[in-house]
Amino acid sequence: MRKILIVDDEPNIVMSLEYTFKKNNFEVFIARDGQEALDILQKQLPDIIILDVMMPMVDGFATLEQIKKDERLQNCKVIFLSAKNKEKDIEKGLSLGANLYVVKPFSVKKLVEQVHDLLQ
Repeated sequence: MRKILIVDDEPNIVMSLEYTFKKNNFEVFIARDGQEALDILQKQLPDIIILDVMMPMVDGFATLEQIKKDERLQNCKVIFLSAKNKEKDIEKGLSLGANLYVVKPFSVKKLVEQVHDLLQ
């Protein structure tokens, strides 16, 4: 079973993504900020991480920088899912090593397709 870590501080987004990915046969882990995500990543090696940018404690950009330093997570795909839609934010996310940058509001169905494409 594929593993996915959803990192977002918006409960409605977390709930809809968790439900959808469980229906798509993923084992789902949830973090509500970057620090919680990094704590989970000490114990779990997900295939893919969906990561918000604007969160309390540790933001998504800083979280991704930490993920990229961890050799165990080298094959882990990362998708930014953020309301930050300026070109410079998208460029920053991709330059830090994200595989994809999806802007909110977003289509859950399309996001699931993008996750499947990345994991091919």
